[in-house]
Amino acid sequence: MPGALPLGDPAPLDGALPPDLPIDRDTDFGVYLHVPFCRVRCGYCDFNTYTATELRGVSQASYADSAIREITLARRVLGDAAAERPASTVFFGGGTPTLLPPGDLARMLTAVRDGFGLRAGAEVTVEANPDTVTEAVAAELAAAGVTRLSIGMQSAVPAVLATLDRTHDPARVESAVAAARAAGLDVSLDLIYGTPGESLDDWRRSLDAALALAPDHVSAYALIVEEGTQLERRIRRGELVPPDDDLHADMYELADAVLGEAGFGWYEVSNWARGDEHRSRHNLAYWRGTDWWGVGPGAHSHVAGLRWWNVKHPAAYAQRVDAAESPAAGRERPDADARRLEEVLLRSRLADGMPIDLATSAGRRAVAGLIADGLVDAAAALRGRIVLTLRGRLLADAVVRALTAV
Repeated sequence: MPGALPLGDPAPLDGALPPDLPIDRDTDFGVYLHVPFCRVRCGYCDFNTYTATELRGVSQASYADSAIREITLARRVLGDAAAERPASTVFFGGGTPTLLPPGDLARMLTAVRDGFGLRAGAEVTVEANPDTVTEAVAAELAAAGVTRLSIGMQSAVPAVLATLDRTHDPARVESAVAAARAAGLDVSLDLIYGTPGESLDDWRRSLDAALALAPDHVSAYALIVEEGTQLERRIRRGELVPPDDDLHADMYELADAVLGEAGFGWYEVSNWARGDEHRSRHNLAYWRGTDWWGVGPGAHSHVAGLRWWNVKHPAAYAQRVDAAESPAAGRERPDADARRLEEVLLRSRLADGMPIDLATSAGRRAVAGLIADGLVDAAAALRGRIVLTLRGRLLADAVVRALTAV
């Protein structure tokens, strides 16, 4: 089941922001729309998602209406700032957004467009399970204004998918990509490596299968065994072998080599794009610390340094928004030191790097050692930026610890 929400200060029922919040109209603004429904809970997943048997008293049919009520609340709370700052990106995540009828997703996007506006050329992404994408679905999403489909491929190897409790047929990925292409949508494929029992050859097979579909973007994430998941319990019982860190590293290096040879450039530790124009602008906004409003149960928001998070269960969420109350469960306003730590953590993961000045004094003194250890690019450091080498990407957490040392 999903983990607990963070601790924080109480959030006002009307959702009002602090009057001294320094909203910058020139900072990009995005909207995240969480759809918390899945047909089956994957064994590795600890996201805030729910299957039908876990949602007594909650109707998927009314979910879009609840989300639209929060969008209306967001427009009222942000006031003039919303009118002056149309959304640059919109991202439907989950869960499985495409479990909802395309018309419901279209209504939610229309509410964003009516409430905030969309910038010219805005990126609008929908995550999708391959089994839920047909030509008709893709065409309806494109007609609504969606520009990009992010398809959860995960693996091309049936045994790996079975270990992950993924239910789709690998062949369905090809038809989903074809449907998206026929509708004129950009395509991103999500992959997972390091599943118990997965070999390096299995991983190569998945990479080759993904590239054969000619996507615009590939995300490749190392499997993390989250506490409390079915996967963690199976490993604890000895049914599965724990992931191997050395094999994870070999798989990452293989992904970077194979994707690089195919013309994909890394722009974030786990993300590669075929040209800068195909980078995920919405996710870049998270890594760069710009502003976004998260709609839906458990969704997180960030505006001008203020963060808040919604109640997690869809029933509690619907009760709040249906009563015209904010669904926020808590919020926080981190101090300068906490913000700098987070900025180093996130921006150091980008190929564009981060300014050396973000590091602590001890961190700046550590840069020479990081270069000597082959973790940081020397030429970039001379230009005043921290850019990870391939080895540095494998040891990104160690680099962050060095850069934030006191």
